[in-house]
Amino acid sequence: METASGGELSRVMLAIESVFVRADNVPVLIFDEIDAGVGGRVGGVLGKKLSALGRGRQVLCVTHLATLAACADAHWTVEKEIKGDRTRAVLRKLTEAERPVEIARLFGSSSGGDAAIGLRHAKELLATSRVK
Repeated sequence: METASGGELSRVMLAIESVFVRADNVPVLIFDEIDAGVGGRVGGVLGKKLSALGRGRQVLCVTHLATLAACADAHWTVEKEIKGDRTRAVLRKLTEAERPVEIARLFGSSSGGDAAIGLRHAKELLATSRVK
């Protein structure tokens, strides 16, 4: 017997919720690993579907895929903070000015010679990815 991965289950849930968007009253949906095993183009499609679903409810999505993250209305980052023998996760909402930098980092182009190209690409992606 085979089982579905977390990403596959998240994508099935997205499909079901998209069909029954008006029939259920679930106020908050959380998707984790929905981007597992997909590339940039599919990530953009998933992002737009999640964005559309978010018109009627709160949608939270954990992602490492730039094309998916660019579709969000708000963008948060989670950072690990270590102090002595304690480790904690710090959640911080990014400003509009910080978003392109984070999207470029997700592309893998936040430093070195390709940083300017990555930042330009991130700005273009943000400008074209939001669902109207």
